[in-house]
Amino acid sequence: MVVENFAAVWYNPDRPKNSRNGGERMEYTIAVCDDSDVDRRSIGGMARRWAQAAGCGVRLEEFASAESFLFAYAEKKDYDIVLLDIEMGGMDGVTMAKRLRRENDTVQIVFVTGYSDYIAEGYDVAALHYLMKPVREEKLHAVLDWAAERLAKNEKVLTLEPGGETVRVPVHRIRYAEVFGNYVTVHALQDYTVKMTLGRLEEQLDERFYRVGRSVLVNLTQVSRVSRTEIRLADGTVLPLPRGAYDGVNRAIIRMR
Repeated sequence: MVVENFAAVWYNPDRPKNSRNGGERMEYTIAVCDDSDVDRRSIGGMARRWAQAAGCGVRLEEFASAESFLFAYAEKKDYDIVLLDIEMGGMDGVTMAKRLRRENDTVQIVFVTGYSDYIAEGYDVAALHYLMKPVREEKLHAVLDWAAERLAKNEKVLTLEPGGETVRVPVHRIRYAEVFGNYVTVHALQDYTVKMTLGRLEEQLDERFYRVGRSVLVNLTQVSRVSRTEIRLADGTVLPLPRGAYDGVNRAIIRMR
């Protein structure tokens, strides 16, 4: 029997509480989307054991198709992590991920596949990682640890004072920043120009941001393509790449993944 949608909340009461919110237990909503009953149940079991070991709550939902996930997502948009098979009957996982990314830039997408041919597609949807089938439990647990860290970082905000007002900008929404003279422009959902050095801004950011030459900081999670001459971001922005910077950018992206 194919289980289209299964949900459960799992806790380990013996673990200490830790949270993003004042000491209460963390809880994540994880979707496992795979048209193989065996793989879906296996991955779901590994995810539950990760939550028990990490001392956090998890609401686990299983989907046998991309279409059934998107139907559920339309009603409830609170998924934190999606463990997503790529090759499925009907809509494939990459197409589903692209639809998800159109309105959600914080959900952590982990592709699960038996093939390595799709890795380049991950740039377009800012996939956290690829797991090759058969999935090893210790590897999945490591990736889920990483996803939890990324979700926590998404709560970090940067306080700026452009034009005499104070604004709080979620760090994960910053695409890049560039310096002109004594001013830095931070490009997020809106652009904010403040009087400061790029080095001072860099100190307030984290390892997601990479210094490209002397004038630009780029959010590596926003990068969709890198060539010898330019960096292309997911929103279509093109940033020139200084001579000799290609290898450094690629190494930084690999470290991020």
